[in-house]
Amino acid sequence: MNWILNNTEQTWELTREHLYLSIIPIIAGLVAALVLGLVFGNRRRARSIITTLASAVFTIPSLALFVVLPSILGTQILDPLNVVIALSLYSASLLVRTVFDALDAVPAQVLNAAEAVGYSPIRRRLLIDLPLSLGPLAAGLRVAAVTNVSLVSVGAVIGIGGLGQLFTSGYQRSYPDQILAGIIMILILALLLDRLIAGIARLLTPWLHLSTKETATASASGSEAKK
Repeated sequence: MNWILNNTEQTWELTREHLYLSIIPIIAGLVAALVLGLVFGNRRRARSIITTLASAVFTIPSLALFVVLPSILGTQILDPLNVVIALSLYSASLLVRTVFDALDAVPAQVLNAAEAVGYSPIRRRLLIDLPLSLGPLAAGLRVAAVTNVSLVSVGAVIGIGGLGQLFTSGYQRSYPDQILAGIIMILILALLLDRLIAGIARLLTPWLHLSTKETATASASGSEAKK
């Protein structure tokens, strides 16, 4: 902690870079996974192919992907875009199975009721399936977010890694305080992102967090209304 307090400007600069390299891929990966899930969730063959490809992408070592991407994209080796794209692929790979499973968790009776009142498949997907799948989807997103925060630090090996640069610098200088500072800050960022996503999910899914008393009261009110 002493190193952090004595180097607040550098710590803040690296933290901002780390946040940028973490959050953008999470958002990009989530959007990609949602599109794939909503479009192909009911197509068994396409879903199987997508899941297999996602698993294959996630097995690629992150450092190898950081190094290979510049030759594929035509970017410079030290371009932060390489890390953003690589982590976006990892995030999408992690989240696509979560999206499929979350959409599958929507009760069949709810889907049948939506179709019975005239919802088109697209409208039902967006207005019924997606909102009701937010609970399990948020759990997967929290895992992806924490994973991203950790993986960003690997980019420090090629000169782009936010707080991970404290690891390489501390190792080269044999300065464990700097390495410990990087670990502490990354843990703090991971915890904050996890809590932020959990808080947003709680606000968006109030029906999942009703207490037993509130549920009983709601049921009683419903019974009285029927009378």
